[in-house]
Amino acid sequence: MGRVTAPVFEHHRDALGIGVAAPRLSWRTETDETDWTQLAYQLRVTGEDVAVLADTGRVESPDSVLVDWPGPALASRQRATVQVRVWGGSDGSATAWSPPATVEAGLLTRADWQARPVTPDSQPPDGPLPVALLRRAFTVDAPVASARLYATAYGVYETEINGVRVGDEVLEPGWTSYHHRLRCRTHDVTALLRPGGNALGALLGEGWYTGRLGWDGGRRARYGPHRALLAQLEIRYVDGRTHTIVTDRDWRWTTGPLLRSELYDGEEYDARHERDGWSEPGHDDHDWHPLHELPFPAADVVAPTGPPMRRTRTVPVRGVRTTPSGRTVVDFGENVVGRLRIRVTGPAGHRVTLRHAEVLDGGELARRPLRDAAATDTYVLRGSGAPETYEPRFTFHGFRYAEIDGWPGEFDPTCVKAVVVRSDLRRTGWFTCSDALVNRLHDNAVASLHGNFLDLPTDCPQRDERLGWTGDIAVFAPTAAFLYDCTGMLGGWLRDLAAEQFARHDRSVPLVVPDILDPPMADGVHALWGDAAVLVPWALYRASGDIEVLRSQYPSMAAWLALGAARAEAGAGVWRDPGQLGDWLDPAAPPDDPAAARTDADLVACAYLVHSADLVAEVAELLDEKDDAQCHRELAARLRAAFAAEFVTPAGRLSSDSQTAYSLALSFDLFSTADQRHTAARRLAHLVRRSGFRIATGFAGTPLICDALCAVGETRLAHRMLAERHCPSWLYPVTMGATTVWERWDSLLPDGTVNPGQMTSFNHYALGSVADWLHRTVAGLAPAEPGWRRIRVAPRPGGTLTHAWAAHLTPYGRAEAGWRIEGGAVTVDVRVPPGVRAEISLPGSDTTVERGAGRHEFTVPYDAPPGPVTEIGHPLVPREPCDCGTAAPTTGRPPGAPQPRALP
Repeated sequence: MGRVTAPVFEHHRDALGIGVAAPRLSWRTETDETDWTQLAYQLRVTGEDVAVLADTGRVESPDSVLVDWPGPALASRQRATVQVRVWGGSDGSATAWSPPATVEAGLLTRADWQARPVTPDSQPPDGPLPVALLRRAFTVDAPVASARLYATAYGVYETEINGVRVGDEVLEPGWTSYHHRLRCRTHDVTALLRPGGNALGALLGEGWYTGRLGWDGGRRARYGPHRALLAQLEIRYVDGRTHTIVTDRDWRWTTGPLLRSELYDGEEYDARHERDGWSEPGHDDHDWHPLHELPFPAADVVAPTGPPMRRTRTVPVRGVRTTPSGRTVVDFGENVVGRLRIRVTGPAGHRVTLRHAEVLDGGELARRPLRDAAATDTYVLRGSGAPETYEPRFTFHGFRYAEIDGWPGEFDPTCVKAVVVRSDLRRTGWFTCSDALVNRLHDNAVASLHGNFLDLPTDCPQRDERLGWTGDIAVFAPTAAFLYDCTGMLGGWLRDLAAEQFARHDRSVPLVVPDILDPPMADGVHALWGDAAVLVPWALYRASGDIEVLRSQYPSMAAWLALGAARAEAGAGVWRDPGQLGDWLDPAAPPDDPAAARTDADLVACAYLVHSADLVAEVAELLDEKDDAQCHRELAARLRAAFAAEFVTPAGRLSSDSQTAYSLALSFDLFSTADQRHTAARRLAHLVRRSGFRIATGFAGTPLICDALCAVGETRLAHRMLAERHCPSWLYPVTMGATTVWERWDSLLPDGTVNPGQMTSFNHYALGSVADWLHRTVAGLAPAEPGWRRIRVAPRPGGTLTHAWAAHLTPYGRAEAGWRIEGGAVTVDVRVPPGVRAEISLPGSDTTVERGAGRHEFTVPYDAPPGPVTEIGHPLVPREPCDCGTAAPTTGRPPGAPQPRALP
């Protein structure tokens, strides 16, 4: 019959301190029975005293994902344990009860808080501040039944009890729109308490709250003038008494070895100033200072909806080199995000300096792309004679290379490691194929997700920016939602987006969330970036099936659409705005003007507005907002007609004769007639051939061009574009040794020098959005309906690939689709999880077969189209000069970079 997994609550793997009083439940059934489906379930909820709080009895339903909470709503601090069993399969038999899963509510109301924020700061910072040490002694006078620490901060913090670190999170509480939402985490600290004297300590740094944010020097204290800690330790004794220790005026503070710790510039640590035992009972704090008490936060204090940031792995040094200037540089072999951990021995006061960069230029660290981010950590030795270990605490860097300056004695590379830090999301998606360079491209997209999913979806992790740019995640969200379970993390970010949006007088979506931009960039209404209000929740809904994501975000979606529609209707249905960013980073744009694309920015804005109108109409229908749905459909029809009148000729040519323009119009169904669509399809194919199969799209067109080609029967051209190695192309960076996706198609020029533009990052995920097409079309695995209860398997082989495979851990279990070509036939392998049905479309066939749970294999004849792809429909067109202004790459590759391979 199989077994049922322990239920999970909402989108949490750890349900301690959950912020929902009636959390929804999900479970999976693991069985090898073919065509297994769930017929019914039973949920049982018990309290701490094992009393049954709720028992549903047998419920006739196939539902097993985000099922409504069956019992009374939880109160703050209340614990409950849930088990489930199901009936199903061919004989309708029942499983055993699942393993138990426990949920505990956090502090759900403001009335639950006795603590007040406390700060060591008496005035706003005019420069970097030392990290403060805070402490409070207390007594435990009886056996402890349980203890919970609820904590958050203005800034970043770590807590200790009796000298032991609480939890393993880093950079807590992360970055939210602090004026609107402040996240509080709950820790079970029962095991850290001891009879008699105890001490609670905390380190408090600036982080995003008072630290410098923004480029061109940035600005400090964007959210307020004071760092602060808000903490409440609640002890419940065996005898039923409770004891609460809160942040208040009884706390004391001082400074220690962390002289500064900044996100952009790095950290300075002087081990000679360490205070041994500072968070232990009995420590002498007579010379410490009193703290200032602040009012309780005006923002909502909420539980996290996603996982915290953690150290996820360490990377050893892969190589050591001496630069032309005589400096020692270590190479980790991949572009990572985090910090170094060193083990060093030397005299007291000796200084070791660690500088970071993503690439080398002329054999030296390429520091120019960092702009005003120093990205430098300094460690001053204590000089005890024993090895000293140092890892920065409240900073992170994006780097592959690190310069080690001042190492005492002979340098030992085994004493240096890179510690990778990211949001601790669960992996849910995988892809591989027969082309090693395409595999590397996909790996690079995954690596860039890692590097830019540090609590929120950022643009880059290394320079003086690291902001939640809405346009980047708007195009990458479908890829992210396949690769990782990010509904909780991005769902929280969307709440910030809505809060920031409704705080603006015109209800526009900021370019970055949290919004820290200053005028003039903070002003304006920007298509695609603003469309993140629609595109991101839609991608999460498609991946998770969680309609509450749409329900909570619908006011934001509708407000954005109304604003765009008003702008368009003021221009007779056409959105004309000189401030649009358009097809950002079109490879033809010069280094100093990334918005100078081949595609009219107004065309881009109008196309995405139509797409958003279509989606918001569908969302309204799903939410049973019938009147809204009708209004949005009528709006979409008007906008579509206006687009056709403004940008489409009667024959079907577009006013911007570009890959992006045709990709948008074909993908969003913006043509009035089938003949126009046919003309546009031929024109897009011609433009692709004329470019020599090199990419000619930026942010707006890149996620769509392969789908647009496939939709009009040009799958071979899409594969040929994927396989192109010359600049600009998806594989050009791979041939240059990239291990993450670049911001620009030519961030590194063919001669090995860095692009001269001021804005040049080597870790941006947006152009890696092609991975979504690899999953859905090349391997052929996609949801047929939101949440994956039905899946669609429709692989489309092509190019030089001989096999491809993708897998996704759906809410019901693992789904797989793969194919291989052997001896004139293609074999398609499919794995369907229990309770799921699959629609399977085989290569070269117009028919669809349906299968239930289990493994299925199909073999059909496969005749690869004859001749090179350049001979399809058009003669080979001579290759134009490189759109990036460079010749094809021939020199300057980093050591070990793969060489381009010849293609037909």
